[in-house]
Amino acid sequence: MTSIVILGASADPAKISHRAVIAARDRGIPVYPVHPREAAIAGVPAFATVGQVPVSPEIVSVYLPAAVSQPLLRDIAATGCRELWLNPGADTPEVEGEALALGLRVVRTCTLEALQEIPRKR
Repeated sequence: MTSIVILGASADPAKISHRAVIAARDRGIPVYPVHPREAAIAGVPAFATVGQVPVSPEIVSVYLPAAVSQPLLRDIAATGCRELWLNPGADTPEVEGEALALGLRVVRTCTLEALQEIPRKR
């Protein structure tokens, strides 16, 4: 995996999106947390919007409710990401349908669990 954006990353260590940032970081995967009010998440520089991420990520993982993420789908598609990972709660039929219409490959997954399957880079 070349890089992953965590959209809706949380500064709260109890949140799964926070743990997903740590899991990617600890596996040596370039991770780009996106949160509109945080400068860093788990010691990783954060970006206010997905459009500010300085790379075209392989994956954009969504930890936002549909009402928040659906208006961002065009911006997500504009990143050139290969896959859109929808975590439980973000994976509504409406979001999935619009993402597919924008040409995104949608994967319904728990990002934290998926990242646990990737070996750590040494």
